Amino acid sequence: MSTPTTGGTPHRAHPGTAREAARPVRLAVTDLLGLGLLGIRTRRTRAALSALGIAIGIATMIVVTGIPASSQAQLMRELSALGTNMLEVRALPDQDPPALLPTESTAMVRRVGPVTSVSAVANTHRLVRRSDRTDPDDGSGLTVLASQLDLLPIINARVQHGSWLTPATERFPAVVLGAVAAARLGVRDVPAGGGPGQQVLIGDRWFTVVGILAAVPLLPDIDRSVLVGWPAAQSELGFDGHPTVLYVRSLEPAVEQVRAVLPETVNPQSPADVLVSRPSDALAAKRATEDAFSSLFLALAAVALLVGGIGVANTMVISVLERRAEIGLRRALGAHRGQIRGQFLTESVALASLGGVVGTLLGLAVTAGYAAYHQWPVVIPLAATLAGLAGAAVVGVVAGVYPSMRAAALPPTEALASI
Repeated sequence: MSTPTTGGTPHRAHPGTAREAARPVRLAVTDLLGLGLLGIRTRRTRAALSALGIAIGIATMIVVTGIPASSQAQLMRELSALGTNMLEVRALPDQDPPALLPTESTAMVRRVGPVTSVSAVANTHRLVRRSDRTDPDDGSGLTVLASQLDLLPIINARVQHGSWLTPATERFPAVVLGAVAAARLGVRDVPAGGGPGQQVLIGDRWFTVVGILAAVPLLPDIDRSVLVGWPAAQSELGFDGHPTVLYVRSLEPAVEQVRAVLPETVNPQSPADVLVSRPSDALAAKRATEDAFSSLFLALAAVALLVGGIGVANTMVISVLERRAEIGLRRALGAHRGQIRGQFLTESVALASLGGVVGTLLGLAVTAGYAAYHQWPVVIPLAATLAGLAGAAVVGVVAGVYPSMRAAALPPTEALASI
């Protein structure tokens, strides 16, 4: 067969032209994204309902993790107020001669790594009276304690009237009364603005009341105490400086380890004379509660994601059935299976991502509103928020795999026959 010529010069086809013409055209990312969003733009109502399904699933996941987390934070706060990480250190009672804690006990305990704070009180063995006309031997069942300045935050106490001792007033004859002590001594209020208040008699010295504490559920002994500054107790009441009780706060995971080393730390010469309280039963309850809440979070989140994924998959399968004609026309015009797969997979991911963003915002708003209404601390688990966004995309991919493969496998003739 002769080769066509032009002007006597033979014209030969390039050997790679046929292969280049048969090579499938690859869509750019922007084109693929445009095709994937085409179904969303043209069927807005269906797309909105589909996105709403995944949005409800993601919002549910955040709400069922955020609200219990906020409730848990409130519960943990209440349990912590019961002294889950606090230990009390005392000298062993009924000793002859009486066992004493060293004067440097507080400083030595502060050196223990997991210990976060420590303070002390000491029994001055003095009686307090409302006036000098009452029976000198009647102390109303109250205890006069020398107190260090950092006591209140460690025992979760607060001042109800007046003020707490300061670096100035702790050196002078000033006292702060526990709730029960104030009632028994007939002191109901403290003048505002730091004015002179009522006085009580301790031994043979008058002390001015500068504050009244609110009730301390954790330590009822404090409610029945009259608290004097450590230096004032030494100078005015003959206090010898040996603490009676140390209140020790430590990191919760290390409470048991701290308890084990406290006797040797407080009194290295005679650790057997040191008695350390066991951790509060509330600590065990708190740890059990944390484990129970964690399991609940995981179970509810998994159910919510599963429901959302099924909704997206169902929507995409229906979308393939509804758009058979579109698929056949695109295949007839040259679109290959990979492009059809990519179009429907992109649409599935876009729907799920849109629902994920809306659901995340909705879940955050509902969680914050519910926690604020109940006056709980607002806790939004970061893991749940990120899982809401990332999980939506993953769900979109998983839910869109089967519908996209089904659309790509649809023969053009069968699809066009439905027109």
